[in-house]
Amino acid sequence: MLKSRIHIILIIALLLSGAIQLSAQTVPPKADEGKLIAVIKSSDATHKEKVDACRGLALIATGKSIAPLVALLSDEKLSHMARYALEPIKDPAVDEAFRDALGKLKGMPLVGVIGSVGVRRDAKAVDMLAKMLKDSDAVVARAAARALGSIGNSAAAEALSNELGNASGQKKLHVCEGLFRCAETAVAEGRNQQAIDIYDKLRKLDDPHQVRGGAVRGAILARGSEGAALIREYLRSDSYIMFSAACQTALEMPGTEVTKALTSGLNGLPADNKILVIWTLGKRGDAAAIPALSAAAKAGDKSVCIAAVKAMPQIGDAAAVPALVDLLDDTDGEIAKAAQDALAAIPGDEADAAIMAMLNSGETAPRLMALDLIGRRRMTKSVPSLLKAAEGPDAVVRPAALKKVGELGSPAEFSPLLDLLIQYEARQDLDAAEQALSAVCVKSSNPASYTWRLTSQLSKATPAQKGALLRVLSVIGGTNALKAVREAAKDSDVQVSDTAIRVLCSWKTADAAPDLLALAKNSSNQSRKTAALRGYINLIRDKKLSTEKKLAMCKEAFALTRRDEEKKLWLGALSTVPAAEALSMAMRHLDDPATKDEAAFAAVAIGEKIANKKPREVVEAMQKVLKATKNRNVVKRGRAVLNKAKQ
Repeated sequence: MLKSRIHIILIIALLLSGAIQLSAQTVPPKADEGKLIAVIKSSDATHKEKVDACRGLALIATGKSIAPLVALLSDEKLSHMARYALEPIKDPAVDEAFRDALGKLKGMPLVGVIGSVGVRRDAKAVDMLAKMLKDSDAVVARAAARALGSIGNSAAAEALSNELGNASGQKKLHVCEGLFRCAETAVAEGRNQQAIDIYDKLRKLDDPHQVRGGAVRGAILARGSEGAALIREYLRSDSYIMFSAACQTALEMPGTEVTKALTSGLNGLPADNKILVIWTLGKRGDAAAIPALSAAAKAGDKSVCIAAVKAMPQIGDAAAVPALVDLLDDTDGEIAKAAQDALAAIPGDEADAAIMAMLNSGETAPRLMALDLIGRRRMTKSVPSLLKAAEGPDAVVRPAALKKVGELGSPAEFSPLLDLLIQYEARQDLDAAEQALSAVCVKSSNPASYTWRLTSQLSKATPAQKGALLRVLSVIGGTNALKAVREAAKDSDVQVSDTAIRVLCSWKTADAAPDLLALAKNSSNQSRKTAALRGYINLIRDKKLSTEKKLAMCKEAFALTRRDEEKKLWLGALSTVPAAEALSMAMRHLDDPATKDEAAFAAVAIGEKIANKKPREVVEAMQKVLKATKNRNVVKRGRAVLNKAKQ
């Protein structure tokens, strides 16, 4: 007795130490089965130790583990783990033990064993489970119904069917659940007629509706290709639940017969039902539905028309294109817009061809619509036709066509666009050509290569055309482009010189800084001086500039500032300069109510950049900033900078 006790203690110690591994990743050695059996039989082992032993036996147990595990089935605390270990054992003795337990156990242990019988699909237990369907304990009856459903043979289905007429309420739902399981098993095993019989019985119940809806689905699918007839039947159902169940099931069934069932039942349905059928047709993606959808889109309730239009691009077949094109002219704006959206989405060359036909028509409205569709469909092959439209007589179409050339074109379109720009006189045409030229230039790997071709046109261009060319040059940038703009600023034509100066003031790189500084200092025109100063201040932000150069420009700019707006702009540029001197310059404006917030922001931004290099200056500055500003964001950042500098 003592030796046995010591042996058990040793096994428990091995379990606790990990010598016997019971994790899901490690299978215990087969030789450990006896040790694990000893643990579950021991009166000294803890609950956790027995649970772990059962978990291990679930992986390696053989017939010799059956009796010790069966002994635990009546144990409220260990019954679950014992069944967990018993269920995988491939030995008929387990089924015999479970059937024996069905006649002896009560309460939750009984419910658990019923579940295990279902897991093992023990056909010999059907009669016992059938009797338990009438058990006064609802939990036991429910478990029996589920177990019979899991067994799923003809006898189980018959037992459940016999009980169906006597059941009500929740119990009826449980019996139905069991029958659903039987039907699913029958289909999986090729016994479709048996499944159909079960589903037909369930779909003809008076209630509950969720059972009938599920049974409609099962009855249709179990019939295979013949299920289309049942879809037709339920499309005429007065019950929306049954109707929608049929539509939903149609999504799971391929084939033209199902499409025919849906389309043939479309007429005569209420609007809401029509919309669901149309939605189903769209999701199924069968091109055979297009004629019915086209008809639905042209007549009847507006919501149905729009639903039909929206379904067509989901199918994506060219047969939908003519109907959609016809609807573009619909008197109802919403329907016309839906058709336009659908045509934009439908794939294929046929849709492209229809849109190109619209572009080549003689009417402005369809041509403008075609241009919109060309852009939405990214029809790059249409660019030659777009250029042709841009040469045409229609003053409304020309700029719209040019815009699409800019969107869809490549640098290959530079020459024809430049030729068009030099031909145009109207402002809207010039603006559109300018934008298109700028767009194709920036798509080039070397935009500066176009500079000479642009500048060579300046001498023969009108003032308005020169302005457009100068703005394109500003997009390209570079030394030669700047040189041309610089020369144009001296043009005797005021329109040209004003444009050139505006272009200079918006230049993106610091090579224009000397020109802007000279203008800001010497121009007799105050508006030019202001614009030049602002342009000069903005150039301080150029990341390619050294800190020293930025500081020098800040000093030059500040000497010219007169208004608070300019000082605020200057402080914004100053915030990009990572230098203690810049921080000192910002702090001088902290006491000015007009620029206090901008100065605080600049000081914090500079402090973030130099806190590691100039901690003493930053600490002093941040302490003053935190006292001066109430801006939450600036205060939060200022505290972070202060802490960083103190460290």
